[in-house]
Amino acid sequence: MRRALVYAAASPDAPFLILQRIAMPQPDLVIFDCDGVLVDSEIIAARVEAELITSAGFEISAEELAEIYAGLTFKDILMAIEEKARIPFQASMIDRAEELVDRRLRREVRAIDGVGAAVAAVTAPRCICSNSRSERIAFMLERTGLSPLFAGRIFSALETPTARTKPAPDVFLYAAETLGARPADTFVIEDSVHGIAGARAAGMRVIGFTGATHSYPGHADALTEAGAETVIRRWAELNGVLAALSAWSEHA
Repeated sequence: MRRALVYAAASPDAPFLILQRIAMPQPDLVIFDCDGVLVDSEIIAARVEAELITSAGFEISAEELAEIYAGLTFKDILMAIEEKARIPFQASMIDRAEELVDRRLRREVRAIDGVGAAVAAVTAPRCICSNSRSERIAFMLERTGLSPLFAGRIFSALETPTARTKPAPDVFLYAAETLGARPADTFVIEDSVHGIAGARAAGMRVIGFTGATHSYPGHADALTEAGAETVIRRWAELNGVLAALSAWSEHA
């Protein structure tokens, strides 16, 4: 755990302001998921994907898809439904979904309210770990104005050496190794059970996030049960929570 130096008055009764340095614990790294955490994209993708899956013979709503399968690639979603319902899907659905989702995201995606200021206020090193393709991450960040906050620090699970997506821990471990961070001193911000499972498997600490449009009743409870230490709904809470959890780890 790194430490940041802040200054405080040595004594409230001192006639002159005497400052002393206080070392505050800082994470080695703060990792942000992208979809449903930085940008409000999960519900857009879920609407497209639910329509395709329903047309192929398995009826599901966008809300159900987002609740059950958020954080997974469309390929993994299809495989999970095939196993559950014994309905075979055509492989061409994957490319079709990518095309349609990209088209909608380019027109409609928005940043989550308050995320820019919250991320900019994080003084520890930061990066993105996502199951989305790096091309999609890049155009979403560009459209929402978040690109400068993560320049050169974007990790797509699909483009790691193993190409294993969340809930595998590979993308988190790869990012930590690349950036010289210890997993135990790394925090991950995630909106999905699958993402939290991956971060916990990597030995990292997790803060759940429920501030996107696809959030549902019981979302916070599901994230806590998956291993999040706490859950926030508004980005204004992030830095206070990071400071509190970092200090707690120092004295636990």
